[in-house]
Amino acid sequence: MTAALSLFTRRTALGVSIGAITVIARGRAPLAAGSTERADLEAVFAENGVAGTFVLYDVATDHFTLINATRAEKRFVPASTFKIANTIIALETGVVKDENEIIPYGGQPQPFKTWEKDMSMREAIALSAVPIYQELARRIGLERYREWLPRLDFGNRQTGTIVDTFWLDGPLEISALEEARFVARLAQQKLDASIRSQSIARDIIRLESRDGKILYGKTGWRFSSAPNLGWWTGWVEQNGKISAFSLNIDMPAATDAPKRVAVGKTMLSKLGVL
Repeated sequence: MTAALSLFTRRTALGVSIGAITVIARGRAPLAAGSTERADLEAVFAENGVAGTFVLYDVATDHFTLINATRAEKRFVPASTFKIANTIIALETGVVKDENEIIPYGGQPQPFKTWEKDMSMREAIALSAVPIYQELARRIGLERYREWLPRLDFGNRQTGTIVDTFWLDGPLEISALEEARFVARLAQQKLDASIRSQSIARDIIRLESRDGKILYGKTGWRFSSAPNLGWWTGWVEQNGKISAFSLNIDMPAATDAPKRVAVGKTMLSKLGVL
């Protein structure tokens, strides 16, 4: 059995098995069960001048829709999408009281001026402020991360030896498929963590609400690679229905950063979710 097939056929943390196979506009055997490949939507990446993948996971049917399925199974560093898990770990370990406690940024120059101030996790999530979460990471420590990454079943679960960069430069890596499953469990509050911590993490990544649909999401940006890597991961909730998603793209230029959300919203729209 291939690694790709094994990824889908094993029992997951949601406690469900995988269903039927569907392939659209793809002239080869499907990579895995429980998935639909949409080669026609790869044009969205081409139209925006980027290479990438998009995964949509319908929780109710346990079904994936994949755009660029091969890349969807490839692991990359999570960058700031790890702030979702990091929020939960920080709360569970008690290194921060709540989402509104002010955390020092350290006083050092940062890539963005908006990062150069003390702030809460709620504000740090909105600004994707790395130094705030690095301070939390130093409080948490590697030993507790090595307990919590397996508990949350997050990617390859690797921390390496540097506590405040392992999600930015590696060795922690996760695939778009795994990210979609992770946030789907958070959306249902089915992670191995307290309901309080999961509720706070959900609340601070809530982005917008319209037409009965609530959008949750978090971007990520890996600077230490060429090209840079961009992420957007989250879910859409409507009348109890959860559609989790994860996108990653190559970003040759900083001007590509807005394409993470723009391409993601286009995909969600074309798939009838947003």
